[in-house]
Amino acid sequence: QVQLVESGGGLVQSGGSLRLSCAGFGSIFRINRMGWYRQAPGKQRELVATTTSDGDTNYADSVKGRFAISKDNAKNTVYLQMNNLKPEGTAVYYCNANVKPKGWSEDLNCWGQGTQVTVSM
Repeated sequence: QVQLVESGGGLVQSGGSLRLSCAGFGSIFRINRMGWYRQAPGKQRELVATTTSDGDTNYADSVKGRFAISKDNAKNTVYLQMNNLKPEGTAVYYCNANVKPKGWSEDLNCWGQGTQVTVSM
């Protein structure tokens, strides 16, 4: 059983900053990839940023230069520093992890419960 626990969402004015955290708990052997997706009202869930176990990162074009993803392997935790937030960034942000649980031969795709980020004008 693997769980992802997110924190750090909230209300911020346009141009402000927030930092999201997501920690993985449970019987984890290895985290292959961890990242963030978001879903705005009436829209599909979209990728924001991901990072692999090798440290490779990938960002949506809309957040490049403003958001930064980082991780603490020892804590199975990923962070998303969001700067210069814009109103169109208002969404529920979901943590995602591709995990190999201990004793499993296959990888598991896990999602957190989501955290609301609201950016006011």
